[in-house]
Amino acid sequence: MAIGKRCCSIVCLVSVQMVLILSASWPGAAGLTFPQQYTIMHWARRIEQEIDRVFQQITGAQQLKGLYNEERRQFSLVKNQPRKIVEKVASDIEKLLAKKRKALDRLASEAERLQREHLWQDGIKELDMAYYDSKAELDYYPMDGEGEVENPSHIKLEFVYDPNFKNNVNYSYTAVQIPTDIYKGAPVILNELNWTQALEKVFMENSQEDPSLLWQAFGSATGVTRYYPATPWKAPDKIDLYDVRRRPWYIQGASSPKDMVILVDVSGSVSGLTLKLIKASVMEMLDTLSDDDYVNVARFNEKAEAVVPCFKHLVQANVRNKKIFKDAVQQMQAKGTTDYKSGFHFAFNQLLNKTNVPRANCNKIIMLFTDGGEDRAQDVFMQYNWPNKTVRVFTFSVGQHNYDVTPLQWIACTNKGYYFEIRSICAIRINTQEYLDVLGRPMVLAGSVAKQVQWTNVYQDALGLGMVVTGTLPVFNLTMDGNSQNQLILGVMGVDVHLDEIKRLTPRYNLGANGYIFAIDPNGYLLLHPNLQPKLVNLPEPVTLDFLDAEVEDSNKEEIRRQMIDGRPGEMKVKTLVKSVDEQYIDDVYRSYTWTSINGTDYSLGLVLPPYSEYFIQADLSDMMIQLQYIQSLLPSSFESSGHLFLAPREYCKSLHLSDNTTQFLENFLLLMVHISPDSDECDHGLIHNLILDSRIIGQLASRVWKNKDLNSYGFLAVFASTNAGITRVFPNVAAESWDEDPEPFNTNYYRRSLDNKGYMFRAPSRSALDDPAAAENGTVGILVSSAVEVDLGGKLLKPSVVGVKLDLEAWVDKFKILASNVSDSRQGSHKCGPSRSCEMDCEVNTDDLLCYLIDDGGFLVMSNQRDHWKKIGLFFGDVDPYLMHALYNNSIFNRRQSYHFQSACEPVSSSHTGAAPRGIYVPSIADVLSVAWWTSTVAWSVTQQLLYGLVYNSWLFRDDVLVDGFETRESSCVTIQSQFYFTNTTNSYNVLQDCGNCSRLFHAKRIENTNLLFVVAETLPCSSCEIERLTQIRREFQEENPCEVLSNARYRKGPASCFDYSALENASECGRGCALQSSIGVLLFIQLILPLFQL
Repeated sequence: MAIGKRCCSIVCLVSVQMVLILSASWPGAAGLTFPQQYTIMHWARRIEQEIDRVFQQITGAQQLKGLYNEERRQFSLVKNQPRKIVEKVASDIEKLLAKKRKALDRLASEAERLQREHLWQDGIKELDMAYYDSKAELDYYPMDGEGEVENPSHIKLEFVYDPNFKNNVNYSYTAVQIPTDIYKGAPVILNELNWTQALEKVFMENSQEDPSLLWQAFGSATGVTRYYPATPWKAPDKIDLYDVRRRPWYIQGASSPKDMVILVDVSGSVSGLTLKLIKASVMEMLDTLSDDDYVNVARFNEKAEAVVPCFKHLVQANVRNKKIFKDAVQQMQAKGTTDYKSGFHFAFNQLLNKTNVPRANCNKIIMLFTDGGEDRAQDVFMQYNWPNKTVRVFTFSVGQHNYDVTPLQWIACTNKGYYFEIRSICAIRINTQEYLDVLGRPMVLAGSVAKQVQWTNVYQDALGLGMVVTGTLPVFNLTMDGNSQNQLILGVMGVDVHLDEIKRLTPRYNLGANGYIFAIDPNGYLLLHPNLQPKLVNLPEPVTLDFLDAEVEDSNKEEIRRQMIDGRPGEMKVKTLVKSVDEQYIDDVYRSYTWTSINGTDYSLGLVLPPYSEYFIQADLSDMMIQLQYIQSLLPSSFESSGHLFLAPREYCKSLHLSDNTTQFLENFLLLMVHISPDSDECDHGLIHNLILDSRIIGQLASRVWKNKDLNSYGFLAVFASTNAGITRVFPNVAAESWDEDPEPFNTNYYRRSLDNKGYMFRAPSRSALDDPAAAENGTVGILVSSAVEVDLGGKLLKPSVVGVKLDLEAWVDKFKILASNVSDSRQGSHKCGPSRSCEMDCEVNTDDLLCYLIDDGGFLVMSNQRDHWKKIGLFFGDVDPYLMHALYNNSIFNRRQSYHFQSACEPVSSSHTGAAPRGIYVPSIADVLSVAWWTSTVAWSVTQQLLYGLVYNSWLFRDDVLVDGFETRESSCVTIQSQFYFTNTTNSYNVLQDCGNCSRLFHAKRIENTNLLFVVAETLPCSSCEIERLTQIRREFQEENPCEVLSNARYRKGPASCFDYSALENASECGRGCALQSSIGVLLFIQLILPLFQL
């Protein structure tokens, strides 16, 4: 908001003016004045002293430090060495991925051999096949055979649940997934199924050699997917339009990166259904691009211009840019006349101009979408593209029309491209992905040089495994096409690696709650990071979270990211901002970053370590007598006297069953301790020893300090302690019933924030707690206060634990009002202010005239002297008193940081499926035509296919002029924005007059030392006439993203090192063909009847 436009100005009063105003009589009551600055500072000191006094007495923080020294002989201090850690983890990840690469090499080699030796069978029948159809149980799938006859292709399998796959699986078979809109009885499909059947043995051998292997899959260029182990296919609402050829891992493995310009004809002849088909085709084309590709989209008639005016050059085809393109494409309107030359001039200038703008610098492509035209634009090609033909041109004739398509065919064929026809919606998907076969030709002809394993971005597995990366390897057709080598790609092999498998190679608990490992790819996208937690399940797009979006961006992190992308090792100590677990708070902290590259991949690995995690405690309880003595503190029999104990659900032993029930998990752990031997390699003895040691230390704290205290007399509901080893003890035992914090301390706000901040961290109760009528009625709502315990062990400072209390909100509100009052103040006695003598108001007596607040460092209300604010505790202060919150922000008492989330969960929107349409043309034999069974199965497939299109595309067909982004309504990702507020580093005391012209309002703000609280005292009169920005902390959808700003903030990245876009051996003579069709009812009916003939 510009300063000149502010209607409400905040004026800080100084010297004599401040004294005069603050000493003036209160206008609302005779003899009352607003408290003077030194009075409010006095109240703040009393609040601070009371907090410190009762906290130290109850929690036993000082005694806990002594307990660590008492147990000093039972543990050693181990130094975290960042450089050694990152190099070891990088080496372990390299070895892990090398094993997956070995499996891929074997699969690809065997696939090429099997296909080369396979004898094509024209007369092959579906009844001759025997395979597990993963979609056989889906309701919409066509029935097989006649009457009661079962098709042997529908093998029925038994499955067992495997937690590694999070699925019921069968290890003796592979499963086959065929896109719904591809006829499974076509000879090309049946031959594909025939020769890929032998891959089953290779899949099994790989799994036996490396039991950690997850999904192994072969995605065929025909659309068939064969994967191992077998499991039933998953489809939302039992409507499956999955096509492997549109999955990111397939696209990445099937071709080199692309520089693409999409030309869209928007002349007057392109209107109505044709324009809708073109828009849908362009958006489907955009979905075939990944973050390694660069693209621009231009519309043309008499002249050409970018659909997004700010995009003057190619931009990265990431999720954000593609969404901007799609929004712009939807707004296109048809008018004017067609001039191909204007469009091609634009495209060649985009592709061939030498600039410093990043691009893929590989396959250069022009995609022309039009309804037809007579101009061949030969002089343009002579100027830019001949004789070398470095740019491929693909042409798409869209819609039902009578135009001569020969010029479009000629353009494609003379520029090493391909000509496609899109006559109806059914043809969009297949014809917008077929160009990948052409781009794959140089790769196939390059042979073994092009057989390079590539690793994808993180994405959600289609079978429910969770977040994975996939190693891909192209599979080539090694047969001879006459006297020359075949130049078609057979498909792509893929092997999944779950992120948890990589995480297990990283140290977790030795780094402390705020230390972590992360990894990025050449785009700066995360492979590993604590904040890599997408809100969506079954997210259709790759989880492309940039390192700078996962953290709070600054110049130091930009440099770290750049060096990691370049593969350079390094280290840096920085002061930076970090977001809390719930992303509602921001802390100013110190961190050390150390990074190195992962050999054999294009990933880079980093380690982040706070200064207090330089050392960690490693217990040694190998003496079984001591271990048995210490483990007594874990037994439930100690709960009544020493408080309830929660155990973090860590993987202490492989055979330990994790449970959401904390009591059950503790019982499982204790039962396991009885049976394991000290030398068992099934358990992490370091974790177990630390756990037992911490249980002993906290147990001693409870028995020596806590059990002798009357918590009620201090206004406490509970006292607790949590440790790095995963122990949380809550006293008294009954308080555990309302304890709703995560049993894993490393996942909690109070633990992680206490480590990063000095003093006492207050956290207001959650809104769900306050909305509980029973809790509110009984006054049992608690405010959590926590503080880290810093221990000096031989001159080394550690923070091994956090202690805290839960304040009774009602009791402490009363105490707060007394502490901020004159009643107990010896300076003024216990008199009340009245007409007979002038005195200052206070927070207890003058609640009608004076507002007193305690606000935490995130801007959330912790306490108030107003009775009607009981249910507002925990609310963002901007929702309690928006004018006062704005004044605090406008006077730099609070600062604001806005963070964007680029893949948040959105309301359902229309988006495209990843389906396919028939590939190629299947010509039935005479025997087929004469076979009644063939016609029965074929027509059944056709009817099913068209019914499916009708269901899925119904909303598209009945739209007026607005085309939505795709055809299916489903949850998708979007950009959201959230604001975090935090204290500035300026003076901790403020006297302010809020002036709104016809009204003014005094308030004073004072930081409570050694806490995260702000004490605010203000007049009750709100200046509601001020026009202010309503501050909010709620995350909301961000719909005003400026394309120009997105482009100007493009981040550094590096594309793949290799490129296969040219081969002197390439045969470009196969470049597509078509014919013009009359759009009469008769012809359309004829097409419908023969549609089943167009098969893979």
